[in-house]
Amino acid sequence: MARAAFTQCTGFCRNLGQPGTFTADCVGLPAGRHQVPPERTSVVQDAGFASSNGRRGDKTLMARSTIRDEWVGPGFAHVCVDMQRLFAAGTEWALPWMPRVLPNVVRLCERDPARTVFTRFIPARRPGEGQGAWRRYYRRWASMTLDRIGADMVELVPELARFVPPAEMVDKPVYSPWLGSDLDARLRARRCDTLLITGGETDMCVLSTVLGAADLGYRTILVSDALCSASDEAHDAMLDLFATRYGQHVETATVDEVLERLRG
Repeated sequence: MARAAFTQCTGFCRNLGQPGTFTADCVGLPAGRHQVPPERTSVVQDAGFASSNGRRGDKTLMARSTIRDEWVGPGFAHVCVDMQRLFAAGTEWALPWMPRVLPNVVRLCERDPARTVFTRFIPARRPGEGQGAWRRYYRRWASMTLDRIGADMVELVPELARFVPPAEMVDKPVYSPWLGSDLDARLRARRCDTLLITGGETDMCVLSTVLGAADLGYRTILVSDALCSASDEAHDAMLDLFATRYGQHVETATVDEVLERLRG
């Protein structure tokens, strides 16, 4: 089906009607200027993207794919960020639409579990612990310290825990998995040159993971329908930012597009 192209579009047009139709609900643009060229558009079906209340419904996000038209070679690794019980339903840090994207994360893990690295966010043990501003953070989030929630809450969600081993884990006390860890050394030892990034939250630990990967020179592919956040607006803004401002360092694609390009 032909679609009109409007170069002013950010590439994040929400389809609030039936598949194949468009509305004027485009980020920052007036009605009639929200469509994107079909060759740069991918549809993320019901991955949970739309409302501002954390309950994204049966809506479709038209997310511009920026993945290069080339194979993803044998030097890839899948870095899955913080898909833990800590962020599952029933906690104060719960990500409401984690269950919607989890099947896509599982699909990438199944492709080659030995190429998967799971990061885990490890909270402070007690309120007020941590370095600098983290002390204030854990006074605010005293209820999420290890003494309050129990150490078992840092474990991966069951759907992903079954991949370890051969998948590996890297623990971190901050947003970034690159600080104070051997993650880069592990990846270099595998001759890794490309990272597929999934997990949560898009605007926090995923953001820090992506920027660190770019700084270290990895080809970085953000799997847009395998990400989640507690903030719909921040999630959308991050995908927009990576698609429009980091074109030489960060690519965005759906899990189907990534799987189609994997070699090795």
